[in-house]
Amino acid sequence: MVATNDHVAFLHDAWRDYGDPRRIAEVVELSAMVSTNRVFRVGFGDGSHVIAKVTSYGSYFLFMEDHDRIHRCNELLRGTRYSGFLADVLTRDGTVYSYYDGTTWAVFYTEVERREQLPRVLTDAQVDNFGEEIATFHRECAALSDRIPLTSKSIKSDGIHLLDLLSNPKSADRFGLPADDLSVLRRHTHEFLERLEELRYDYWPKQPVLIDWNLGNFSVEFEPDGRFRLFSRWDYDWFRIEPRHLDFYFLSRVSSRTGDRTHFTYLPHTLTEPRFLRFLAAYHRVFPLSETDLLFLKEVFRFFVLNYVVREGDAFFRPGYGVQLRRDAVQHGLPAVEQLDLAPLLEIIA
Repeated sequence: MVATNDHVAFLHDAWRDYGDPRRIAEVVELSAMVSTNRVFRVGFGDGSHVIAKVTSYGSYFLFMEDHDRIHRCNELLRGTRYSGFLADVLTRDGTVYSYYDGTTWAVFYTEVERREQLPRVLTDAQVDNFGEEIATFHRECAALSDRIPLTSKSIKSDGIHLLDLLSNPKSADRFGLPADDLSVLRRHTHEFLERLEELRYDYWPKQPVLIDWNLGNFSVEFEPDGRFRLFSRWDYDWFRIEPRHLDFYFLSRVSSRTGDRTHFTYLPHTLTEPRFLRFLAAYHRVFPLSETDLLFLKEVFRFFVLNYVVREGDAFFRPGYGVQLRRDAVQHGLPAVEQLDLAPLLEIIA
């Protein structure tokens, strides 16, 4: 896809400011055209390339904070089997480089090599393999987490922010929902925050998590015996420093009987499928889980809906998607949370 003239000009300005002498020869858009973020492959006259992300979504300062942590995580993973797994952010004078004009900003990434993509529906053996791989990666990230600063935002601060927004007299205009729907959202947000207090979330271990594990975001390398290893990951839209549980909803979707999908309706049924129990059992053998860990997955899904769909949906998803997803959340996603029984997951630690 050919990039617009405005984006090309912005990237030329950013690259000139970065100070690299290579001249841009080509800009090709790679955006999935779902989110408001724009992704480009920037080619130079010498045949080399970098990846650029241009966005005005959210806060520039939080965006840069996340990318500082991503870069630090990547540095600490060098010397482990995940050296080179994450696409690194380009730096200047040892600091993540960004170009910011006050409303829009850009960063550049190294272009990681991509290998094979997992099939849309995994075999049972691949579900086991996937569980072991993710557990190993999580364990490595947990081991280095004490050398990475926390971020300014957390699932708790996001929940508090949403509750404030929903309590505002103008919330109906902001969210485009009737009073009854807003009442449902306030109740679920309040229950989520209460649950964090009950579980003493503030004291839980936090580590880098990538959250969005859809198949378009990572590649694997297959061995001759059919097993695979995580090979590269290049998307960080929902990166956080949080408990590892936040990754599990998307992992349940990849493991499910219907497989990873490209449509954007979010329901929690994949968390209770036998195939996800299989994934969790394999994960548990490598990086053990507790009863509290497993039951907390209800709150993981609830947070995903409340934060990424309700609070940030209009800013993140393309026009039309945000409205549709917010209605789905109130009518289907959150009611399903109330019916969600995660007791079967406890079989893996019995």
